[in-house]
Amino acid sequence: MQTKDICEVTKVHEGVVLSVKKKLPDVTKVALIFKALADETRLKIAYALTIEKELCVCDVSEIIESSTATASHHLRFLRELSLAKSRRKGKLVYYSLADHHVNELVKIAYEHAVEEGEKIGQNSQKRIST
Repeated sequence: MQTKDICEVTKVHEGVVLSVKKKLPDVTKVALIFKALADETRLKIAYALTIEKELCVCDVSEIIESSTATASHHLRFLRELSLAKSRRKGKLVYYSLADHHVNELVKIAYEHAVEEGEKIGQNSQKRIST
């Protein structure tokens, strides 16, 4: 039997709603971060930068199997949103994640996806075997 994902009656808990609304910050910048990381290529780049602390644009282009122009475009986007930082060393430009928050965000999101993937796989197996 399937349950509905909505309330069967409308009952707004006004005190709770008002309390949450007062405490709810502006999440516009946070949404931009998630929007940037929602792109699979940029997320792959960010994850690569959790493995190797610093990568040059040429290395990133090889990792994501793209041109250096494409890699540079994605890296610049991450830098503009303060998710990555860059430094020039001679003729090369190296990128790293902006700070430990970004590093943790990427790692935690990946761990969550793996755990949820295992649950999804288990639920699929249960449906198949019944």
